[in-house]
Amino acid sequence: MENESPMAAIEVSPEMVSLVGAGAVPLLDTQSSPAAPVAFVVTFGSAGIAATLRYLAAPDCPSLDAERQERVILLVARAACERILGAASLPADGALHHLPADLRAIALAIRDCDLPEMARTPYRLAKSIELLCDILRAQGQGDLVPVSQDRVISSADTRRLLAARRIIEERWAEKLTLDMIARAAGLNRAKLTRGFREMFDCSVADALADQRLRRAGQMLLSTDLPVSSIGYRCGYLNNASFTRAFARKFGQAPTYYRAGRLAA
Repeated sequence: MENESPMAAIEVSPEMVSLVGAGAVPLLDTQSSPAAPVAFVVTFGSAGIAATLRYLAAPDCPSLDAERQERVILLVARAACERILGAASLPADGALHHLPADLRAIALAIRDCDLPEMARTPYRLAKSIELLCDILRAQGQGDLVPVSQDRVISSADTRRLLAARRIIEERWAEKLTLDMIARAAGLNRAKLTRGFREMFDCSVADALADQRLRRAGQMLLSTDLPVSSIGYRCGYLNNASFTRAFARKFGQAPTYYRAGRLAA
């Protein structure tokens, strides 16, 4: 252990350092460490073990080294996080969440980057910023799912429910039904509906609608497709029902949402 290589450090900015690898955490009291940092610790999981995101309000080397495995650690000045979050709050100290599939993909891109050294560092730097912003966005929107500590839901069913959530995230454009999702995730319909609400605090239908409306919002800003076409692609058979659902979620009709965001 004494000869173990420390984690690779990427100095993103004076307010942020990204650490990558399975080794020991470098000393935090160096000039490159942010002042008064918080930490987001990403682990990747494996067969039967969930990928996780842990938040530490006052990180030190022992707490960051508690789980010695392949990980990505973002050390960020608290003030920087609070600027990005706005009115939203940081997680509770020690909070452990399941790592969403999109965040895991970004963290894997940081870990597994095999570009030449001159390109690897700026690539990892940019991906570290993306990972931080997406973590804080998910926190601000209440999208992070806590890891159950009470074991009301078995670890096996937890993995199946996470698989169901990934199916919704990845196959939202398909005509998904409860039976299709349950079958693909290895659950019966009753376990899916009950467990999904217990674990994610929403119904399967709510999660699917939320995913489709988020995608619709992205398409409104990134394409010039007509609003009615975007609604149809996102599973709404007529423009009126799409407009009502979109306005309930975002507080304004799709046309105003597009015009306001693009004008800003």
